[in-house]
Amino acid sequence: MSHDTVKDGLVVSMEYKLTVDGEVLDSSDEAGPLQFLAGYANIIPGLENEMMGMKIGDSKEVTVQPADGYGEFEDDAFMDVPRTEFPEDMELEEGMELHVADDDGNHQAAYVAEFDDKTVKLDFNHPLAGAVLEFYVKVVDLREPTEEELDHGHVHEEGGHHH
Repeated sequence: MSHDTVKDGLVVSMEYKLTVDGEVLDSSDEAGPLQFLAGYANIIPGLENEMMGMKIGDSKEVTVQPADGYGEFEDDAFMDVPRTEFPEDMELEEGMELHVADDDGNHQAAYVAEFDDKTVKLDFNHPLAGAVLEFYVKVVDLREPTEEELDHGHVHEEGGHHH
């Protein structure tokens, strides 16, 4: 099996830079190349689809629309929660991330939109919902996944550290 192009079932190492509205939000400069298992939805679909068939050393710029990125911004994805449901000693601030369990016990991220003494308004939109994502990506390595990685559907970093 050839490892010269990105395809499902290969582990791809890529350098990347994410720009939204002209501002660089994330890049691999600090943490080093990101590894992902192609074909397993480890990264947003709009980026993964565009990378299929790239070779080691190839780079490209990819523009991802919200629907293929973090979703559209939903005006009704807000919830008012009584302040009393939060621990009294918890210091709330606008924009802070909370993890909220729904009735089924699924945890989802929410962000504090605004709050006063009585009510906290939570925003369940992803911070990049509705954003057009501009990626610069460069494929630096391709390899076969280990059986464990295939089994779990994602890359196991050496040394067990996570991004």
